[in-house]
Amino acid sequence: MRSSERKRLRNRLVMSRLRRLEKAYLAAVAAAKKDDAAKGFREISSALDKAAKGGVIPRPTANRKKSRLAARLNRLK
Repeated sequence: MRSSERKRLRNRLVMSRLRRLEKAYLAAVAAAKKDDAAKGFREISSALDKAAKGGVIPRPTANRKKSRLAARLNRLK
């Protein structure tokens, strides 16, 4: 039970960070700030990879999210 609680808290922390990063990235894309969006994409891409590596989210989910976020960034340029 203790290890389950530790893992649950860790997963919540990681998922909350992912949502926060994604929200900031989408705000930068919506405002058409290319430099901020590019920096945000690097951050969220790295966070998604780390979350997948740690087993918080499945690898295909991370790849799909990165692909869709990259497509939004490419539409800016």
